[in-house]
Amino acid sequence: MTKLTLTPNFSDPDAFYSELLEAHEGLSKAESDAFNARLIMVLSNHIGDLEVLRPALAAARKQDDNA
Repeated sequence: MTKLTLTPNFSDPDAFYSELLEAHEGLSKAESDAFNARLIMVLSNHIGDLEVLRPALAAARKQDDNA
């Protein structure tokens, strides 16, 4: 089992964020939401380990609950 990494782990977080925003340019809210869903599925498939994905879902939900 691989452990979920919640500490910063990006080599260049600003570059990733910039590219993520660029990928959303020109999309409607619905298209942006669909893009996010597809991206989540692509990355989840890459991880491929439900024992990592479960705590990721919980961590994302916890962040959402604190907003």
